[in-house]
Amino acid sequence: MPRPPLFAAALLPLLATLAACNTAAPQASAPQPASSYAGLAPGVSPAGFHLPSGSGCAADVARWKALQDNDLNSGHVNQKVYDQIQGEIAQASSACAAGRSAEASAMVRASRARHGYPQG
Repeated sequence: MPRPPLFAAALLPLLATLAACNTAAPQASAPQPASSYAGLAPGVSPAGFHLPSGSGCAADVARWKALQDNDLNSGHVNQKVYDQIQGEIAQASSACAAGRSAEASAMVRASRARHGYPQG
């Protein structure tokens, strides 16, 4: 028995939505799971925490992001400050990806200084 056209029309948007949910999107690096911080005193990083290595603007951006993720989870920064710094990191990352390495690294240094972090 054929299904009414209304059923098919209602099903298409649902299928399109489900297909969109299953597409692979680039994954942003996430903060280290909060569970690894469970039981630690505030301000303490979990054992095994390491900043990314490397050189150039991509490494500068990756280290600043990892430091902020750690600082959020360990209680060094609150969510509002973290979100502000993430916006600054995104701008530096875009500049780096566009080939403006010196500008991107300078943006990371400026963000660190603006938020009271020593240059690293």
